[in-house]
Amino acid sequence: MDLGQIEAFVQVAQLHSFSKAAQALQLTQPSVTARIQSLERELGEELFERGGRGVRLTDAGEAFLPYALRILQIVKEARDTVEEVRNLQLGHLRLGSALTISTYVLPKILHVFRQRYPGINVSIRTGRSEQVLQMVLGDEVQVGLVRAIHHPDVDTIPLYEDEIVLVVHCEHPFARRGRVTLEEVAAQPLILFDRGSSYFGLIHSYFRQAGLVPHVAMELDSLEATKRMVEEGLGIAMVPRVTIERELKVGALVEVPIVDAPAPRRTIALIHRHNRRRSRTVQAFLEVLGDIYRLQPASA
Repeated sequence: MDLGQIEAFVQVAQLHSFSKAAQALQLTQPSVTARIQSLERELGEELFERGGRGVRLTDAGEAFLPYALRILQIVKEARDTVEEVRNLQLGHLRLGSALTISTYVLPKILHVFRQRYPGINVSIRTGRSEQVLQMVLGDEVQVGLVRAIHHPDVDTIPLYEDEIVLVVHCEHPFARRGRVTLEEVAAQPLILFDRGSSYFGLIHSYFRQAGLVPHVAMELDSLEATKRMVEEGLGIAMVPRVTIERELKVGALVEVPIVDAPAPRRTIALIHRHNRRRSRTVQAFLEVLGDIYRLQPASA
């Protein structure tokens, strides 16, 4: 059973004539007849009674007609949907994101994306960068936003440098001084967050490379909780700069430069399957990222 047979059946049923159906379909009458006969053979029933008064449906034809109409409607809707996707009026982007990125960076990206492509739905899955990598490799998501990961089966597009900075309470002595040494930081009660994250290891490595052991006063599993503890004056913390925009703006936290050690950084990147053709929705997302981060144009 093919679409041509269904179209011929519906036209004959609605026009009660093989010749009129042929005209409507821009076919010859024998072609329409052949399609109907082929359909009848597949179904094992005659669909039309042919008589002097024209053509009318048999009981089998009457039973088959609503299904045939539904098939044609579904095909039309499918074609319309593909056309909308082609024009990016409709579509679906499956996105994976590391937790910190999804909280502090992704909302602004999606605000721009939604303004430009309001018809594209976005579904988001979050996890640690390694988990997002597995989502990409398993085709659970189309792209991932993670710390830069090197894997032979993914392409990595760097987006920005994630800088880790020192923050203190607005009345802390460091805030008044405006600059400190790393040794001075190590002597203060330090609040660390999320032992299982790469941030935890990056901060420890930062002190270890300087031959220092930080005075860790508290370990939390939440970056938001870490910031609140610092706001209450319970210690100081090193956090990604992108996570403290609000607190810096309202004066709840103060960023203090460390003068004798460059701030630790890590690259945040978009990853997607290597040699996998990008959908139009993914390409649109890459174009938005390109506008935000001034990326080189991404080739399909």
